[in-house]
Amino acid sequence: MARMDDDPGAPEHHQTGAERAQAARSDIEAQLRAQRARLEASNEKLTARTGRNLPAAIGIGLGLGGSVLVSLILFKALFMIVAVVLIFFIVFELTTAIRAAGRDVPRVPSVAVGIAIVPASYFFRAEGQWLTLIGGIVVISLWRLALQLGSSRRTGATDLWRDLGSGAFVQIYTTFLGSFLVLLTAQPGGQWWALATLIVVISVDTGAYATGLSFGKHPMAPRISPKKTWEGFAGSVAAAMIAGVLISLFMIHQPWWLGLVMGAVLTLTATMGDLTESLIKRDLGIKDISTWLPGHGGFLDRLDSTLPSAVVAYALYLIFAAH
Repeated sequence: MARMDDDPGAPEHHQTGAERAQAARSDIEAQLRAQRARLEASNEKLTARTGRNLPAAIGIGLGLGGSVLVSLILFKALFMIVAVVLIFFIVFELTTAIRAAGRDVPRVPSVAVGIAIVPASYFFRAEGQWLTLIGGIVVISLWRLALQLGSSRRTGATDLWRDLGSGAFVQIYTTFLGSFLVLLTAQPGGQWWALATLIVVISVDTGAYATGLSFGKHPMAPRISPKKTWEGFAGSVAAAMIAGVLISLFMIHQPWWLGLVMGAVLTLTATMGDLTESLIKRDLGIKDISTWLPGHGGFLDRLDSTLPSAVVAYALYLIFAAH
């Protein structure tokens, strides 16, 4: 006579199978939780070491880079849309940060001038760029003076001059410098020079980040940017020169030595742009210009190296490519 516990259809056997399935599921869930905890711990260590959320930074960087790449390659006039969005955000971020520090910089006209300079630079070239900049600073200054007439916004003469100076500074630092990339794109074949400039600047940032993270020991400007090191700077020079040579030969069809020149000069301007923004943030008493881009801070935090580099890239184009 068969025993009940040998019967595969017995209730006790079904219960044992369910318990085994539950145990296996629990084991898998425990392994997943442990793996997630290890990943989060590694990410926290990397964030503490680098000062930013690296996975988020990579994702944001790819998104921004992809939009610029598509606009420049497919139809360069589309770059105006990308430029309008970027200049809008960097002007808004900087005016907001300066206002939070106590200066009264009108945001509405500041952003409007930033947007207007993009089509002016693209369609009317340098003349449109300069006229928009100068006219824009005048409009922003008159706007601030009009606010001064209101009893609730009245300030002393010293503060008023500081407000006017801050408004002009925002336009020169963000709107004017940023518009040089639009001006460069508008030139015959300029979209390839603009793309080359961005690639070299990205190489500067990547080379500095990789070598600084691995070998950085000697601070470059500890009072301004504590994480920037001379080892990272050396890595940025090497990466930029390699990228510059390849780009000169295969993208903008220039002599190889121009790639060395471009790599060296843009390394200096990109580094200067990074340090300049760090100094601005230190003066304002903030870590990031905003928190809109996880892993980067704000749009200006991402584009600080590009702003002065665009000016030099445009000058190099006029010297070597404009005929």
